Order: sequence, then structure tokens, then C-alpha cells
Amino acid sequence: MLTSPSPALLALARDTASRHELDVSLVCAIVEQESQWNPWAIRYEPAFRMRYVTRLGLAPTEEIARSMSWGLMQVMGQVAREHGFTGDFLAQLCDPGQALETGCAVLKSKITAAAGNLDDALSFWNGGSNTAYSQEVMARLPHYAGS
Repeated sequence: MLTSPSPALLALARDTASRHELDVSLVCAIVEQESQWNPWAIRYEPAFRMRYVTRLGLAPTEEIARSMSWGLMQVMGQVAREHGFTGDFLAQLCDPGQALETGCAVLKSKITAAAGNLDDALSFWNGGSNTAYSQEVMARLPHYAGS
């Protein structure tokens, strides 16, 4: 079930996207796709843990936290750390402001890595696990036209 964003969350997404020079509609579409605007959304990704995190030799709690996606944009804990998130607890990514700030920084880096190609950038964002991801996000853009 789709949850409409509160005016405050929409304004926060708009401001954060603008600061990162991102299309507000794109950021909102990703939030809708990833968390349905639920700031408390989390998801454990065991395959991600095995592939990227276990080999780092972290304390167990940090290892598991880095193997989860967090908050509005569902940024993986490991990805957040790689992009400079230094909070004591990755659960801080459930704070809407922190979630959008970190998520927009990561998204901007994916767009840069894809030389501006949105399909490729969205594939990088998703890690390639859902081949329809780009189309699913793009289909949500009209919901936020003029946001």
C-alpha cells in the first residue's frame, strides 16, 4: 500500500535534492519505490553481507548493521559508511534528514559514475538485483512532477 508523503517529508526531500543538484521527482520516486515514505523501513540483505561485509572483520553488530538497508532511501549501511556516514549507529539513517542527506549523496555519486545515464545510475543504485528497477522508478516520476 502506497503511503503519501507528509508535506514536511516532501519539503525535506525537495530541499535535500536541490542541495545535491538532483531532480526532486527522481529522489521522491526512489523514496516511494524503496520505502513507501516510511522512515523506519529496514531490510536485512544476507547476500550483500556475504559478498561485501563479512570479509571486513567488523564487530558483529556493525557487520549486521552494514548489511541492512535503512530509512527512506534504503541505503545499505556499508554504502553509507563508504560515503562518509560517521554516526555511531547506522540506525540513525532512519532519521528522515539523515536518510535523505546520505541517500542523495550516494545517488549523486551513482549518477556521476554512470556519466549522467539515469538507467545505469539506477542500476548501480539497485546493485543490479532487479532488472526492472529503473523502469519501476521512472514510472513513479509523474507522481512528483512539480514537487
